[in-house]
Amino acid sequence: MIWLFLISAIYPTFAQLSNDPNQLQNWCLDAKHHKSKPGPEDELHKQCVPWKERACCTANTTRHLHVANLYKFNYNHCSEHRNMSESCRRHFMQDECFYECSPNIGPWVVKVSMKIRNERFFEVPLCASDCNAWFDACKDDFTCSEKWTDLIVKDGHLTPCHNQNECKTFADVFKTSKNFCEKIWDHSWKYTEDTDPCMRIWFDGSKGNPNDRIAQYYIQTLLGNDAVSNKLFDWLTITVLYLIANVLI
Repeated sequence: MIWLFLISAIYPTFAQLSNDPNQLQNWCLDAKHHKSKPGPEDELHKQCVPWKERACCTANTTRHLHVANLYKFNYNHCSEHRNMSESCRRHFMQDECFYECSPNIGPWVVKVSMKIRNERFFEVPLCASDCNAWFDACKDDFTCSEKWTDLIVKDGHLTPCHNQNECKTFADVFKTSKNFCEKIWDHSWKYTEDTDPCMRIWFDGSKGNPNDRIAQYYIQTLLGNDAVSNKLFDWLTITVLYLIANVLI
């Protein structure tokens, strides 16, 4: 499975797992806490409420996400310096809500082999303003790694920082918001200017989910390109068969 992940990392558009637009628009990750298909959830908890009309998460999952720790990941892994600030934690919570609840990730799903999931999303276009706000809220907090997936061992637990002296501020470790958003979860996100089609992790769910139309845009782009490729392939096939037929005659 390592080679598959590496290929998807280099050629993410080739990792498209379906040509069904409905499936791509309603994709729940094959992962530990996700539903098999999205649907309404009236009791989603706190920051996950914006996804309640069409969610891949259950109310129980969102409650545990807020009050416990779904994956035993310790956000306070540099606690000798200080615990993560509340403002920074809120942004990571919103990121978790997107991960657990969003059905709009179909075009970016790739296969992985992990205890907690068989799929992940790769290079989802995250709006620059959301990324900038996230980094700004966390820049004075501490971490010992720029890629947090390296801190997680196979059972989902966090490998603690071996030396608290390795801990530095997010600003020192990542330097820029783009570097932060793209590296921290191993390129789950791709920093994208707000003027381009991009996903929001913060939005007012009472006004609908703006990520629906963004997913639709990328699905149409993907399937449109496939349609062009298929037509070209069909034309080449017909041409070759015609030439062969003429040679045989």
